[in-house]
Amino acid sequence: MIPQLDLKIQYDNLKEEIDTKIHEIIASTEFIQGRYVGEFEDQFLNAHGGKFCIGCANGTAALFLALRVLGIKEDDEVITTTNSFIATAEAICHLGARPVFVDIDPDTHNMNLSLIEARINDKTKAIIPVHIYGNPIDMLEVMKIARKHNLNVVEDCSQAHLASFDNRPVGTFGDIGTFSFYPGKNLGAYGDAGAIITNSEALNKEFRILIDHGRKSKYEHEKVGYNLRMDAIQAGVLTVKLKYLRDWTRMRQNVAKLYSALLNHTSIHTPKVMSGANHVFHQYVIKTEQRDLIM
Repeated sequence: MIPQLDLKIQYDNLKEEIDTKIHEIIASTEFIQGRYVGEFEDQFLNAHGGKFCIGCANGTAALFLALRVLGIKEDDEVITTTNSFIATAEAICHLGARPVFVDIDPDTHNMNLSLIEARINDKTKAIIPVHIYGNPIDMLEVMKIARKHNLNVVEDCSQAHLASFDNRPVGTFGDIGTFSFYPGKNLGAYGDAGAIITNSEALNKEFRILIDHGRKSKYEHEKVGYNLRMDAIQAGVLTVKLKYLRDWTRMRQNVAKLYSALLNHTSIHTPKVMSGANHVFHQYVIKTEQRDLIM
């Protein structure tokens, strides 16, 4: 059987660079935040896009913090998709808000945009579109709906590193974009790690205070925050891997094209990509009525 993911091979190919970076960080004793996290934040922005990047503990923390800084509170409602990892809804629930689910487009597996407005009411405060499997949703339409109803938008880009729509990186359309670097992602750490991107300087400052115990300076805490900082070793691993992400993404896209060509004349439904979308294929997901047989 061919494994879906083989991190051992990836490590073997990058062993010298990875080991050197980890040893450098250990020798520096700068284990949390600091220059190594800053280095990764700058390079991720350069590779992906956006004005500000804040490294954090994991992708779930990124979603939670995004909703927190936007003022989502108890009894508010946040619209999102039925088709996502539990972390998307979980982050909403942690603030005492209510996730309101919208069913998916059967072709793209993303949230069906034609169903959103029927779910909006006076309690609705935000929309979380998820770029599922690395396949971007139509963010121009999402933002059109959000502006019409004065709603905030948090893009869940946990599976969509380097994805774009209309030649613009995902995560840069809404107020905030959130990323996961779980080891199995297209860009994966060697443990938990996440990031937030925003074009707002005010939100950037708020995030940096909240992830570090509400800290303004070493012993000056201006609010009750959280311990959701990024580990420097994870930042170092991600910095090494980031250099290869664009090539890895092209390889994924080429393999996906091959799969689709070979499956073109079968009954299997292959992934559909909208015009203007740059799908990065975190997963190549098919649909079939013969699931067990094909597996």
